[in-house]
Amino acid sequence: MRKVSLRATAAIGAVLVVTLAACAGEPSKPSSGSPTSSPSASGPAKDESPVADPSHAVDIPGKREGTLHSTDLLILSEDTLSSGDVKKIRGLDGVSGVEQISMAQVSVEGRLVKVVAVDPSTYRNFAPFQSADSDEVWQRVAGGEVAIDPERQDELPADKDGFVRLGSKKDAASVHVGAYAPQPPGLAAAVVNHKWGEEMGMEKGNALIVSTAAIAPNRVVKPIQKVVGSDASVQRLDVVARAGLDPNAPQKAYVVGTVAQAVGNYTYRANGDGTITPASSWVSSHIVTAQVPILGSVTCNKVMIPQLRAALQEVVDRGLAKTIDPKQYAGCYYPRFIANTTQLSNHAFGTAVDLNTAGNQRGTVGEMDRTVVSIFERWGFTWGGNWKWTDPMHFEMNRIVKPG
Repeated sequence: MRKVSLRATAAIGAVLVVTLAACAGEPSKPSSGSPTSSPSASGPAKDESPVADPSHAVDIPGKREGTLHSTDLLILSEDTLSSGDVKKIRGLDGVSGVEQISMAQVSVEGRLVKVVAVDPSTYRNFAPFQSADSDEVWQRVAGGEVAIDPERQDELPADKDGFVRLGSKKDAASVHVGAYAPQPPGLAAAVVNHKWGEEMGMEKGNALIVSTAAIAPNRVVKPIQKVVGSDASVQRLDVVARAGLDPNAPQKAYVVGTVAQAVGNYTYRANGDGTITPASSWVSSHIVTAQVPILGSVTCNKVMIPQLRAALQEVVDRGLAKTIDPKQYAGCYYPRFIANTTQLSNHAFGTAVDLNTAGNQRGTVGEMDRTVVSIFERWGFTWGGNWKWTDPMHFEMNRIVKPG
């Protein structure tokens, strides 16, 4: 069996430790669900509940049951995949297992990060064996905490109390890290349970992991595509793990949070040179060129233009126009990946601007006038100068503000 032998080889050839996030006593920073306790790294005592966040908890799983599955294909749809389609896919020749999950992307410090919401008791059978067999990892996810792939933890920086914010808005979901545990290659950086998925606004059950066991995944791609239709994306996860995306599949960005209204249904193709080509219908309906104070002509997302104009007008009204150099405006809408990655930034949606580039390079404190920063924040922007890895030229929309 092709996939079983690969797992056996991995088990013999490598040891990867699952790190359980410990905290002494209760988490001191509340999430929107106000967690009340957290298990220690040694695991909960038999008479203690492992639930850290009761308002976001689901049934706590017991010991793992069933077969470990390979993760070969990801089906991603804008809408919930119907039970009928899932049943048809499950019955296709060569399909040995399926797991329905929810998937979305959240904007964290200038880049989009994939998060999945799952049933911990069944999804664990599709995780790498190191994670699959750790009862406490899935108890913590069920108890309202997040499990983060240790290879992706830089994308989701935790604060001093062990919480990560899944979004750029100040009131975005703030979830306690329960474990750093390996996840299926190419799938996502973080895993939460379905209650968190619902609160974050994920489309329930819009994704499906498919295992093809002993046959090559490409042999079932076309049969699956016939079932789900052209609007869904069918991607090979082994290709995604190696290259960051499957170049043969249409890419879809499903963004949650306030900014999702500005992004809408975003489908694109990668061009192989770091640029992308969004669907022409999306560009024509979302991207506009307009005049704004100080900068003059800008090309941005039409939803952002009113608040960008208002922020810049307030800068002018407060006598601070000279603090922004229009010659050092580095643009707004850039349909491309973040350099040297296959991740999108908010520039790909036209919802970010770069200002005063010369004195505000990445990793520096920058020279941005702090009053200007406060003006932009009041008008619904996040400033990159506050990030763990600073980007002080960067302002991105994190909420929609309509001028009065």
